[in-house]
Amino acid sequence: MPSLMEQLSKSPKRESVVNDACKVLDQEVSDKSGLSGLAIKGAYKLVDGIKPGFVREVVDSLLDDFLTSINPIYQEALSQQLKAGTHIAANASRVADALLQVTDRKAEKATRAVIKKTYEKLRPSAKKHVESAVPRLGQLVERHAAP
Repeated sequence: MPSLMEQLSKSPKRESVVNDACKVLDQEVSDKSGLSGLAIKGAYKLVDGIKPGFVREVVDSLLDDFLTSINPIYQEALSQQLKAGTHIAANASRVADALLQVTDRKAEKATRAVIKKTYEKLRPSAKKHVESAVPRLGQLVERHAAP
């Protein structure tokens, strides 16, 4: 079965996936509450304010690595004849670990101090936040990838 990269990384599908991923990110940030939610919303606003379209650029630049990192879980779903979104959601911890490995590598190489500092501040609680986003991510994959 074709990989997520093969299915979702080329135009025009890529633009649609990036747009949906940005919507998922906006929804997840909006849903956050409490003190940690306040910190996340503030950090998101700060990062988003660096320059117009910055978040979209980051999502687009991370897409290939994200697709590659979760492809094994997607392929498991296919091989077991499960709905991809359901299987991805059921493996939220594995998906979060895979995605965070990507962002950890990118953060290590970040040249903007504000990005690096913000990431380091939020990283300790990142896994639980990424895990909470995984069901929406699973829906996104299911919407765009072939069954």
